[in-house]
Amino acid sequence: MNKNVLILCTGNSCRSIIAEALINSKLENIQAYSSGVAPSGRVNSNAQKVLEFYGEWRGEYHSKMLDTLKDIEFDLVVTVCDNAKETCPIFNKPIPTIHIGFEDPDGKEYQEFEKTYFEIKEVLLPIVKRELIKEI
Repeated sequence: MNKNVLILCTGNSCRSIIAEALINSKLENIQAYSSGVAPSGRVNSNAQKVLEFYGEWRGEYHSKMLDTLKDIEFDLVVTVCDNAKETCPIFNKPIPTIHIGFEDPDGKEYQEFEKTYFEIKEVLLPIVKRELIKEI
């Protein structure tokens, strides 16, 4: 039985997309989705580039509003930026929510996106796995 996790940030163009892709690629029985509290409407080209380089990119990844995910029942919400933490929406039912902040690489060189990729892989993935697998 799959568990669903929502990765939430402000623009849904870098950190949350990278986290969504890594979770979907690396963690079994967990399906990740990402959204922004104020989505940019685009995936940062360097975020896509780093995911393509490591074989994690899927064509369906895109910047989206939370409303587009309203029919999914989430088992966990993870905010990856302070703004998303402070403006995290209220859901119809109680959902465990945790905050794991990462520096925004937007507007920086490609190497910062690689750094963010590895930070998310090393920090966020074990926490998400621990939070959700314990319930399976």
